[in-house]
Amino acid sequence: MPLTSKPLSARTWPAFARLVEKHGGIFGGCWCISFHLEPSEGKRGSAAYRAMKEARVREGRAHAALVFDGSDAVGWCQFGPTAELPNIRSKKAYEAGRGQLPDWRITCFFIDRERRGEGIASLALREAVRYIERLGGGTVEGYPEDYADARTSSSFLCSGTLGMFEKAGFRKTRKIAMRRWVVERRIPRARARREAGGA
Repeated sequence: MPLTSKPLSARTWPAFARLVEKHGGIFGGCWCISFHLEPSEGKRGSAAYRAMKEARVREGRAHAALVFDGSDAVGWCQFGPTAELPNIRSKKAYEAGRGQLPDWRITCFFIDRERRGEGIASLALREAVRYIERLGGGTVEGYPEDYADARTSSSFLCSGTLGMFEKAGFRKTRKIAMRRWVVERRIPRARARREAGGA
């Protein structure tokens, strides 16, 4: 069965939640919420993060391209308007050299541990770009890691790899950490705009 994609929404939340629960809440119970949070919101437990994430999804304030194998979600790429995802890694260095903020950010990926190495992250990135196009397009930033010359744990690659973004048409703009880059791509608006929720 070919892999398919659906946007994160109230309808796909149960599949998203099953994948997160299968992996113990993801990265210590973060529920893919950390990029949504302002510093003032502080650290909380897994149950609180789950509730916060679900509330954002049901309110339409959390976006992701979910990759499905049948009815099971096997990975995702999180994206959203910059105001929706204010918290990024290496933020101090990012702010020091920042120009105009992008319209969209792509902040993280997660792939089922049993399905890694199958190209699911690349598919999720392509689908996120497609949803952004449907939602009006604009300037999109990502913050991938460049580990082309070294082996590393997949936990360090939650923001994606530089090579994957470059293959998807993103260009490097500046470095904000030893291996972390800001990459950018301009996405045109789809000719016939449709909401990503209808994909």
